[in-house]
Amino acid sequence: MSGFLIYTVVLLLLIVIIGYFNEKVTKFTYEISLMLFSVVISTVLLLVNSFVSSVPVVEILNSFHKINLQAFLMDGVLCFMLFAGSCHMRVLDFKKHARIIGLLSIGATLLGAVFYGLLFYAIVRLLSLPLSLPVCLMFGSITAPTDPIAATSILKKFNLPKDTGFIIEGESLLNDGVGVALFVCFSGMVTAEESGNFFVVMAKELFGAVLVGLVVSSLCFLVVRSTKDLTRRIFTSLLAVSASYLLCEYFGFSGAIASVVCGVMFSAFRNFEAAKGNVLEFGQFDGFWEILDSLLNSMLYVMLGLSFPHILQMPHVLLMSCAAIIINLVGRSSSVGLMSLLSGKLPDGYDKFSFMKLLTWGGLRGGLSVALAMSTQPFLESGAYYIVLGGTYAIVFFTTIVQGMTMAKVYQGIEKKRRSHKVKA
Repeated sequence: MSGFLIYTVVLLLLIVIIGYFNEKVTKFTYEISLMLFSVVISTVLLLVNSFVSSVPVVEILNSFHKINLQAFLMDGVLCFMLFAGSCHMRVLDFKKHARIIGLLSIGATLLGAVFYGLLFYAIVRLLSLPLSLPVCLMFGSITAPTDPIAATSILKKFNLPKDTGFIIEGESLLNDGVGVALFVCFSGMVTAEESGNFFVVMAKELFGAVLVGLVVSSLCFLVVRSTKDLTRRIFTSLLAVSASYLLCEYFGFSGAIASVVCGVMFSAFRNFEAAKGNVLEFGQFDGFWEILDSLLNSMLYVMLGLSFPHILQMPHVLLMSCAAIIINLVGRSSSVGLMSLLSGKLPDGYDKFSFMKLLTWGGLRGGLSVALAMSTQPFLESGAYYIVLGGTYAIVFFTTIVQGMTMAKVYQGIEKKRRSHKVKA
């Protein structure tokens, strides 16, 4: 019997059962429920497996942590997830908040990665662990980008002001590409410790990927614009992102950056056509990519949840995961706070501190961070790799479960203080 089919059926079964149970009983945010209950299931199975052996269902579910998630993400679905996240951007709508979104997606992501890397390096030096400064900075770039899917789902649960919600969503959509670019730069520093060719590596991976994404998406959109077949437009978008990723893999460029470029270019092209009065039908296109993105993210959250208890058993991981979570909050709040000082007047009457608190607690992490962490295995020693992977898992779990489940209360507390200040004024 096909192992692929068995794993697919088990994943879909868990997604359906957990989703249905959550809809009828717990009513958590969808992504939160998938990860939380998957972690619970995996933990229970570990306990059962320690007392009872040779149970087929337990063996199948316990074996999920052995699946090559790196291959699943980096060689399979990551390009489609990145494209789906960026192709829905409404580029022309960013004009009103371009300054603050740019500061958050570029400035806060860069500063967050650097702050995180430096703080983590200090902890590493204190504990005499085998991580260099470039590796810690690379770790910072892995954990810096926020996840648009989780953030958007949670924001819909309560009535966040329109402009503020758009800024948070816009930041999370744009900083995926920024985070990948930073990862390419810092991972180039790590590999340059041996090769000594940091600028060559960075230029090749970064600029080569941008060039491939621009050329392929431009050629494919010519087909999208000229065809009236709605299904063919979807097929062409699939061709664009998969061909870009494959070409980058062949030439040694960053396929992740090329995927983001393809998504942004498709979004820009369709907005440009609409501005000229040539409105193209994209309802089916948007529906397809939203469903595909939801499916891939659902599978990923379940796989992460099932793997999480096993990851925590790696050497040094539990201690460093706790440090990673604390440092992540410090790095995120510091970078967002500095950028808010430069942003001028904030939307919806927010003061600097309330805005910083909202964006810090709303900065959830997702599949991209895990994918980038897993991609470091070929050039990191096993001890360093386990710490990077375990810390990333811990941050994704903490931000998705803890921050996600308490986001509504944090927002309500912020709004209560804002109302009381308005009354006093």
